[in-house]
Amino acid sequence: MISIKYLLLLLLFTLSLDAQKTLEVDLRKQRIYAKENGRVVFTAAVSSGKRTHRTPSGTFKILGKNRFHRSNIYPKPRGGAKMPYMQRLTHGGIAIHQGRLPGYPASHGCIRVSKRTAQKLWRWTRIGTKVTLHNGKNVKRKNKKYHKRKKHIKKRRYITKRRSIKKRKYSQKRRAYKKLRYFKKSGYKKGVYVWVRR
Repeated sequence: MISIKYLLLLLLFTLSLDAQKTLEVDLRKQRIYAKENGRVVFTAAVSSGKRTHRTPSGTFKILGKNRFHRSNIYPKPRGGAKMPYMQRLTHGGIAIHQGRLPGYPASHGCIRVSKRTAQKLWRWTRIGTKVTLHNGKNVKRKNKKYHKRKKHIKKRRYITKRRSIKKRKYSQKRRAYKKLRYFKKSGYKKGVYVWVRR
């Protein structure tokens, strides 16, 4: 027969494991990060609330889960919109659920995720899992060396472009400078910068 001590230890161990799991949503980058012991386990794209229905920032907990949930707010007629794999964060209707991802904030305040991500999060989280929603202000910028190098090369490329313009005639200079205003760096691939119109 299993002793009560062993059962209590097992319960405490499972509770500690759940406490180490957290979700972090960057509303600026439109990304969700699943963390375990402070380490990112997986990340995925999201679609948060649009301008008229902004997603609130702060720290929340998963209050409830419903696999086949329907909204009682949007749309009002015909029983509400489908919200599969819903994980409630507030009593006011903010939740994480499966939905369309257009690549920009488009929801009525909820955090939309893809079907695959919704299923993964459904299995990964439990009621009481901590969820942090923020605008990315307190998050450190990654790859500082890469960003510095990128900035330096961009500046150097712009200077060389201006120098080549200075050698031309006045009328050509005017046209070239005007053209230069409408150009910007589009990407960086194997040390080559491509300039395209805005």
